[in-house]
Amino acid sequence: MTIHLSTAGEGPELDTKDATVTVKAAAEDTGGYELFEVDAPRGPAVPPHADPWAKAFYVLHGRLTVCLDGELHDLGPGACVHIPAGTANTFTVHSPHAKFLVFTPDDAMGRFFREVDATVPSDAPWPEAVPLLGGIVARHGVAFGELVP
Repeated sequence: MTIHLSTAGEGPELDTKDATVTVKAAAEDTGGYELFEVDAPRGPAVPPHADPWAKAFYVLHGRLTVCLDGELHDLGPGACVHIPAGTANTFTVHSPHAKFLVFTPDDAMGRFFREVDATVPSDAPWPEAVPLLGGIVARHGVAFGELVP
């Protein structure tokens, strides 16, 4: 394993339709885990969904509410939340934008983000993006629907 360095402003940027995700450390750089810097605008993100991977959010700046299995958690700078695999989740940004780190123990989320970025045009309106996202979420085991009571 070699040393991997990603300085401020470096890393591939991925468009996930609800945020810009910068890959700070990919699984091939670390031998397993991945680290992303997420810059999300004000407003709701993707609807509630359950991912087959665990993840943790660490807020750098801004305010967001994370909904986990129907429970709301208000997060500001310095706050961290672990989201177990299979947990229904989404978030809403309350400040003009929020920047936070997302840590995942493997490359599953990164593979998903990379496919969304490569498949869905960044300027595609949501009605055009939804059919393209359908196949991607199915291939990666992401579940949408009535997940939150």
